[in-house]
Amino acid sequence: MQFVDTHTHIYLPEFKEDLSTVIDRARKEGVERFYLPGIDQSVMDDMLAVEKNYPGVCIAMNGLHPCSVKQDYKEELAIVEAWLRRRKFVAIGEIGLDFFWDKTFADQQYDAFTYQMELALAYRLPIVIHTRNAMEETIETVRPFAARGLTGIFHCFGGTVEQADAITQMGFYLGIGGVLTYKKSGLEEVMKSVSLQHVVLETDSPYLSPVPFRGKRNESSYVKIIAEKLAEVKQVSIEEVAAITTANADAIFCWNADNS
Repeated sequence: MQFVDTHTHIYLPEFKEDLSTVIDRARKEGVERFYLPGIDQSVMDDMLAVEKNYPGVCIAMNGLHPCSVKQDYKEELAIVEAWLRRRKFVAIGEIGLDFFWDKTFADQQYDAFTYQMELALAYRLPIVIHTRNAMEETIETVRPFAARGLTGIFHCFGGTVEQADAITQMGFYLGIGGVLTYKKSGLEEVMKSVSLQHVVLETDSPYLSPVPFRGKRNESSYVKIIAEKLAEVKQVSIEEVAAITTANADAIFCWNADNS
């Protein structure tokens, strides 16, 4: 079985002391590739260093996270665009809307989000979306861009059946992670109605560890736990979950086209 972790922050300080062990442990569980979402310019050097040390295994994205949208967001966006001119990335992400803590920079978040979706269309890249306490707003913001051909992943999906339908009808994938294992999340019931053809797996390491590791550092080897839970929910084999979600990840990130 082969898995892909479509969203992992293994370049963060939480992995500084044992990154090679973490990657080895994941690969022993069948995780072949690790996609690294950007946050802002503060993490670029560390993220690209991990990519350089694990070529073809750890693969970087580029984007401005909504929680990093502050007064200087236009300068941050200029850096995102400068990186896109400098080298190839597999996606623009993670980008989106986050109204969990406050809405001080809500207008700026919308501006940054739409600007980066325009960049994605211009560079013919998918996007990876972060949305928190803003699912409906995010879907409506994405909709006109999807109509123009934009694709991507709604990372850490935890919405309703209706929201899942809206997202998949736009041609976007749902990123499913450890939240699926949380009894009170309601995601298990939602996923019963979602075809595996619309799903990719992720960990969001070091965050959102699945049960039984909830509250501890998450890592990419736990993709298998998520796959096992998804197989149980969908009443299929874990081999089927692995095959379909890996094919979906390869499709959205154009792995076969660029790396065959």
